[in-house]
Amino acid sequence: MLLNRLLSNFVSSSRFSSSSAPRLLQIGDVLKRSRIFSHLDILEYSKLSHDSNPLHLDSEFARNAGFEDRIVHGMLVASLFPLIIASHFPGAVYVSQSLHFKLPVYNGDEIASEIQALNLRENKKRFIAKFSTRCYKNGELLVLDGEAMAILPTLAMEQGKSME
Repeated sequence: MLLNRLLSNFVSSSRFSSSSAPRLLQIGDVLKRSRIFSHLDILEYSKLSHDSNPLHLDSEFARNAGFEDRIVHGMLVASLFPLIIASHFPGAVYVSQSLHFKLPVYNGDEIASEIQALNLRENKKRFIAKFSTRCYKNGELLVLDGEAMAILPTLAMEQGKSME
């Protein structure tokens, strides 16, 4: 249920391809999703992950630590990256992720996440893809960046998925 609700909260922020031919992922391609994390998302993630750090759950504690309010778990924000990959390439295997947390994300912030294909190589009828990963708050402030690696079953993107 949580997964279905999380998936339904994603809104594409790029244009749709009208071609019926499959679009193949190429170096330089950017795939995006946007999301606003709610207080309920934070509570559910905390419950699921057992991360009960008061910075995420207690406004007064977070303010006393120098934040504006409770912060969204960084790993919850980073979960946008494998979702983008899996939604475009069902059956993809997420292999690694480096993360650099730049700024806090708060309940209600609109987060635009994007991955950009940096390197693609074929290996045993599958593809190893290296992506840069970034999240922006309110369209302009970089809050998270890094790199990800995934094994893709194909370079053909799922029909109806978005790209930039």
